[in-house]
Amino acid sequence: MRLSSLLMVVGTFFAAGLLSLVAANMSVQLIEDSSEIGVRDALDDQGMTWAEVEANGLQVTLAGIAPTEAVRFAALSTAGGIVDAARVIDDMEVQAVAALAAPRFSAEILRNDAGLSIIGLIPTETNRDEVLDRINAISGRLPVTDLIEVANYPAPDGWDDALSFALNAMERLPRAKVSVEAGRISITAITDSAEEKARLQQQLRRASPPGLQMTLDVAAPRPVITPFTLRLVKDETSTRFDACSADTDATRDRILQAAQDAGLSGSANCIVGMGVPSPNWGRAVQQAISALDELGTGSVTFSDADVTLVAAEGTPQSDFDHVVGELENRLPDVFALHAVLPKTVDPNQGPPEFTATLSPEGQVQLRGRLSDENLRNLADSYAKAAFGSDKVYTATRLVEDLPNTWTVRVLTGLEALTQLSNGAVTVTPDTLTVSGNTGNPQASTGIASILATKLGEAGTFDIDVTYQKKLDPVAALPSPEECEAEIAGILSTSKINFEPGSATIDASTLGTMDDIAEILKKCGDIRLEIQGHTDSQGREEMNLNLSQSRAQSVLNELRARRVLTSSYNATGYGETNPIADNETEDGREANRRIEFVLVRPKPSAPEPETTLETIASSSDTEAETEGTEGTADE
Repeated sequence: MRLSSLLMVVGTFFAAGLLSLVAANMSVQLIEDSSEIGVRDALDDQGMTWAEVEANGLQVTLAGIAPTEAVRFAALSTAGGIVDAARVIDDMEVQAVAALAAPRFSAEILRNDAGLSIIGLIPTETNRDEVLDRINAISGRLPVTDLIEVANYPAPDGWDDALSFALNAMERLPRAKVSVEAGRISITAITDSAEEKARLQQQLRRASPPGLQMTLDVAAPRPVITPFTLRLVKDETSTRFDACSADTDATRDRILQAAQDAGLSGSANCIVGMGVPSPNWGRAVQQAISALDELGTGSVTFSDADVTLVAAEGTPQSDFDHVVGELENRLPDVFALHAVLPKTVDPNQGPPEFTATLSPEGQVQLRGRLSDENLRNLADSYAKAAFGSDKVYTATRLVEDLPNTWTVRVLTGLEALTQLSNGAVTVTPDTLTVSGNTGNPQASTGIASILATKLGEAGTFDIDVTYQKKLDPVAALPSPEECEAEIAGILSTSKINFEPGSATIDASTLGTMDDIAEILKKCGDIRLEIQGHTDSQGREEMNLNLSQSRAQSVLNELRARRVLTSSYNATGYGETNPIADNETEDGREANRRIEFVLVRPKPSAPEPETTLETIASSSDTEAETEGTEGTADE
């Protein structure tokens, strides 16, 4: 073969290869352009102008920053609808989601005879170990279930005070559930008696920090009443209960309605308890009250199933017989009626009498008639045992021909006197009268129960006891605000002074500390800050340290006077809170001071609740905003 022919064949093959390469390149470019343009147009139609599209051969790469994960997935789906999804390369990023709102911190503490458990979400800055140590100390030997989680968010206002108070409350409540939120606390508890319920409610309300929203639900079982007692007295001026008991709320309402029909005005305390002698208690009491109302004046007393109806002196015999006869026939079975019509006493001849008086200072005097030396020694010994040996003065005389029940009536009267803060007991052959003042709201009921039990169905008595709040050791306690104001009043006239340049309290003002300590002993468990302040002379740091030391010295002096200071703290403020001009001597003297201030945490504002719906809504809003901005930029 000639050389020219060979060159022609080679040239032909080379030209064909070159033409094939050019055609292939043109085909690839055409595919790239059509894929890129198609995907780009589809994304633009969906408002995804933020996405960048690049074709490389058969592969289509998506880049850019998607506003949300959902939008990123939508871009991939859109591109996969134009070209084969296997050809789409995801090189997109997702914009960082804005910080979520802080979660709602809460905790629930449950305590019963089986142990103690705590569950909830608390801030990281709340020391979890300290909380658990406190919980274990409260539980003692009983098991503790720990279900606490933590979240790294700042503690909201009021959270620390609410949690601290919840733990303090749980120490007092052996069977309770306490729910805690920032600035709020809810307590549900069970106590063993109505008295314990009232005491705990009073203590918790007093110890609650001002500004803390507290919901308190304390339940107490119905008390066991023995004997089941009721006494209603009706005279010319009023109708009143000395004691009232019922087995159900419906029975109580029935009894109170009958008393109101008989002339009772205002409110009355009728205890709902257990121990009723008959299911027909309410009907029997209603019938007896109606009989008393028909007589006009007198008293009716129930001691379990024994009923004593006493008419007023001077009641016509025929009226008395008529009312008593009807009542005897109407009373349900079990109940036994004893009716008394007192004899008219000659006003010129007084009956034999024994009196015991109790003064507000606690002094007791025994006067009047006793039957023999044994009774005098017995009455004197009983009074000294009840009121104190140095507080009893006996000036009784011995006479003959006293009733056989005189001993029982005298000792029963002394027992009733122990229920009073001050008052008197008068014993006569016909009746026993108890009068005076008390700080126990249930004293009348207790006295009526004592007299009805000890004197029996034939005994008649009269009770005139007044409850006075100022004598109640719980109700008479001053409020935290009153304590703060009272201490401020003392400091306004006699401030606490210190030796120059030191934290030692000047001896001349120790009397002021005594007065403040006496007030705080009455105030009980309140949250109090003892604040130390100085004038502006000297270095600021030195003044701050001096004010702290002085506040601590005052706290130590209160502890030395046996004031319970577990809820107090001492804080020095140095020269930062002046109340007068530091340029004058009088102003500087006023600025050097100690103040007692109640801790009043700021009530927390409601926090927005974080839910999946709010997150999704926030994301959609951001996506719409950024999509609009991207279109404008385009």
